[in-house]
Amino acid sequence: MGWKEAAEPVLTRMPAVRRPEGHVPFKRKLMWTVGILMLYFFLTNISLLGFQSGGADDLFGQFRAILAGSHGSVLQVGIGPIVTASIVLQLLGGANLLGLDTDDPRDQVLYQGLQKLLVVMMVILTGLPMVFAGGFLPAVPQLQLGGLTLDQTQVQMLMFAQIIVGGILILYMDEVVSKWGVGSGIGLFIIAGVSQRLVSGLVNPVQGGFFFDWYRILTGQVDVGSLVSGAGLQTLLLGEGHIIALFTTVLIFGIVVYAESVRVEIPLSHARVKGARGRFPVKLIYASVLPMILVRAVQANIQFMGQILNSQWAGMPSWLGTYSSQGQPTGGFFYYVAPIYSPDDWMWITANVAQEWWQVMIRIGIDVTFMVVGGAIFAIFWVETTDMGPESTAKQIQNSGMQIPGFRQNVGVIEKVMERYIPQVTVIGGALVGLLAVWANMLGTIGGVSGTGLLLAVSITYKLYEEIAEEQMMEMHPMMRDMFGGGD
Repeated sequence: MGWKEAAEPVLTRMPAVRRPEGHVPFKRKLMWTVGILMLYFFLTNISLLGFQSGGADDLFGQFRAILAGSHGSVLQVGIGPIVTASIVLQLLGGANLLGLDTDDPRDQVLYQGLQKLLVVMMVILTGLPMVFAGGFLPAVPQLQLGGLTLDQTQVQMLMFAQIIVGGILILYMDEVVSKWGVGSGIGLFIIAGVSQRLVSGLVNPVQGGFFFDWYRILTGQVDVGSLVSGAGLQTLLLGEGHIIALFTTVLIFGIVVYAESVRVEIPLSHARVKGARGRFPVKLIYASVLPMILVRAVQANIQFMGQILNSQWAGMPSWLGTYSSQGQPTGGFFYYVAPIYSPDDWMWITANVAQEWWQVMIRIGIDVTFMVVGGAIFAIFWVETTDMGPESTAKQIQNSGMQIPGFRQNVGVIEKVMERYIPQVTVIGGALVGLLAVWANMLGTIGGVSGTGLLLAVSITYKLYEEIAEEQMMEMHPMMRDMFGGGD
């Protein structure tokens, strides 16, 4: 008996959101999307019952824009378990260890059930050390709940149960958006988190928003000294002036929008309908920016492991990692593999860099290599597992009745043409996105949004705009919906 036969009774019984029967009107899709977004914001503002606020810092603080959720809330783990489960499945599928054919309806059910089971396991594995190890989510010593008095251990168990519920909720919220809404839930939650931090970075009067800081500079409340002095220049560029952060944020917006429009268009013509022509676009960022979530998730899990070891292993060797009182790596393996989060991590002008220049350069080199190589590798995995590769694309074109002018109407011929473009563009696009993410982190962004988070937000918003435009076009012209397979 193979693993599929043994696991089928469990995997086929995993709860799933029912797919819509027939076409879902655009207004209803929009309603579902907005409803899930409001529920997401609501859940991020519900604190864990028993959580002692003002305790330890967020373990995923530097990655929070990517992993979504909110520290100390029901959505503590965010989309992290979903992303980690996707990485595991992509690696297993890429090595052909699962033996699942996604074109087979039975195997599709098994794959989706396996993904949900892995997500639940990742929620448990992520939540356990957060609650029970190192005080990362400190619990109140005692809690009155109705007529019961819970001690600290019982409160921790209650918090852990809430984290599991939150992790499962965000899994099904993502599934609702994917099947009934516009875009994907993961993308929606990332946009929500990044947008919130961007707006806060612009107009927050308490934590130093861009507009309020410049008001204080112009009214003399902030002493920038002489503009040519080190202190004054540092204040304007990296401090209250936010000049570099604003420049980086605007430039990233422009580069991503431009890169999304750069494409190689392969001409197509209909085999039976004379005069019916079209184009298949191979974009520069063909695999989208979403594979960057997978790369950063790997880094987040490595840093999470280091934090756990540091809190539980009193005699951890210095070569493995040394940590500051704030829980940040300052030396050893975990320091060198930590991403560059902001200018403070490498710019000596900020006077916050405690490491030698060569240590910082090694860290930058590892981060750039990890993001560029990892971006290219995960982009290839993404293209193959989402049916965007040459073979899948050739089948889709063939099934739609289209062909490439000047070539025989044959799947193999179309696949060879696609192989000239898709693999190369996928690697180049993935590496480019990784390089942009590191560069944005090094220079900083408005609101402290990570470079990856900003890239994701801009790219996902752009694609969401395209999808909304396509949905509206199909609402206006139902015949086009039938041509693209969206009919009842």
